[in-house]
Amino acid sequence: MSVKNKKIIVINGPNLNLLGHRETNIYGMNDLKTIEKTLTKLAQKHKLDIECFQSNHEGEIIDFIHKNTNCDGILINPGALTHTSIALRDALTALGTKYLVEIHISNIFKREEFRHKSFISEIANGGIWGCGENGYYMGLQQLASWLNKT
Repeated sequence: MSVKNKKIIVINGPNLNLLGHRETNIYGMNDLKTIEKTLTKLAQKHKLDIECFQSNHEGEIIDFIHKNTNCDGILINPGALTHTSIALRDALTALGTKYLVEIHISNIFKREEFRHKSFISEIANGGIWGCGENGYYMGLQQLASWLNKT
């Protein structure tokens, strides 16, 4: 009998499709596809299945969450929805996933004051901000650590 790999979903919110082009001094030179390829390789090393999703539309993100009731962990960069979307928070809470890591490429606490409030951090197991794209890899590493103990 084979053991099924644990499943991680990676969610990227609005404007993250512009990585590598948008404000590279803040967000870096790599595009989202490059980051996702690296995440996929890292997930394979940890014997995790991974599915990446990005949308500029809040409803599409919520629909994606609703379709993934079987996931074991979530890595999310909600972008600006971090500070505005109670609906996103409710969808993540309703999913009931045990492990959730929130990431941000920039340090949201060194930016405009309105970015200092996160509706997602309040329900996340952990958060990483200000580490550039490495935050994605650190977040996945942490999810792997938690999941490989269960």
